[in-house]
Amino acid sequence: MAGAEDPAVHQLRSLLALSEELHFGRAAARLYLTQPALSQQIRTLERRLGVQLFTRTSRRVQLTPLGRSLLPLVRNVVGAADELRDAARHSAAGADGLVLRIGLTDCAATLAATRTVVAALTTLHPGLEVDFQVLDLVEQPLALALGRIDAAFVYGPVAAGLHAEPLTVEPRVVCLSASDPLARRPTLRLADLADRSMVGLAPAVSVAERRFWGMDPRPDGTPVRYTDHHVIRVESLLSAVSLDGAIAFLPAVAAELFPRPDLRYRPVADLAPCTFSVVWPERRRENPNVAVLADVCRRLRERGELPPGTIRGPDEPAAPFGTGREEHAAHAVALPSR
Repeated sequence: MAGAEDPAVHQLRSLLALSEELHFGRAAARLYLTQPALSQQIRTLERRLGVQLFTRTSRRVQLTPLGRSLLPLVRNVVGAADELRDAARHSAAGADGLVLRIGLTDCAATLAATRTVVAALTTLHPGLEVDFQVLDLVEQPLALALGRIDAAFVYGPVAAGLHAEPLTVEPRVVCLSASDPLARRPTLRLADLADRSMVGLAPAVSVAERRFWGMDPRPDGTPVRYTDHHVIRVESLLSAVSLDGAIAFLPAVAAELFPRPDLRYRPVADLAPCTFSVVWPERRRENPNVAVLADVCRRLRERGELPPGTIRGPDEPAAPFGTGREEHAAHAVALPSR
């Protein structure tokens, strides 16, 4: 059949992943494929299109000029397929049977802001089913890009093409080994940490995120050194700090979420804060699932019902929750872990 030679959407997704990673092993891991399976998909796609998309040597993978020129069209095709699937799901479910898929990291599931949004979703839209997917730093942006989730809760910088609804802003702290002499100080400055290595994040984590969490470059131009770790989960990062004497910058709430006798969390006076947001792809703004989430976030903001640390305009009243965390936890919706 003539259609048998048409490119398949899953092959186009493989092209996008490999174009971003330029490494078969990392791209295969992102797609939950084996490396030989990914190689076969790329070869099949090249055969069906009749063009070479990548040049490969034993040391590197590169897009060909033609492969690079096709990327915008490939993204449009994959995006259209995602929107078609979303529209079909919505039509099948009906207006009272929406399924909102939200990605979040393991630590984000316990935050007051997350639970406030979830509680409001279930209260204002009782017919809404919320499907949570606990993802790591690499899986979450990929799931958004591929349409596996509708939105995500994220800390830090927001990638191009995503709309962000800021929920809270909070200081960052440094996480050190309890045996580090600097851990005895109540407060630190970036200059105090100049000779400490940062825990390395996986190369598949975006450059913007790696630079943000490494505070790289430093304001005074001090070069930043990284360990050889390629972490994508908080647990691995904390172990690297404890066992290898490295440091990591984290949201201040990490001290509450991950108390350990072998670690210390200290404020850093000149370290910029971080923003916790819910994000979704700009091109899916009209998706009914996303519209529900956007409406809830706006209502919470307008009513001042987000927890302490909420980003407010200068004339907006503070959220009426005192210390906040306990009150929100009392009516929080339980989030599953994977």
